[in-house]
Amino acid sequence: MQHETNTGRIKARLEREGWELVGGTKHDKYRKAGQPAIMVPRHRSVSPLVAQSIAKAAGWSKQD
Repeated sequence: MQHETNTGRIKARLEREGWELVGGTKHDKYRKAGQPAIMVPRHRSVSPLVAQSIAKAAGWSKQD
C-alpha cells in the first residue's frame, strides 16, 4: 500500500482529523487526545518508510 509522502497533504489530513499542531523545532509535532504525538519532518516530502510510520501512528494504516 502506498502512503502519502507530500508533507503538506499529510499535515492537512492530520488537521482535518482533529490533530493539533503543538510546535516543534525541526519537525512539526501533532497531538490528539488519547494518542501519542506524531512528528512530521519539515520537508516537502518524506520517504515511504516515514510516510508509513506516520500513517500507522495516525491510524490510517490497518495493515501494519
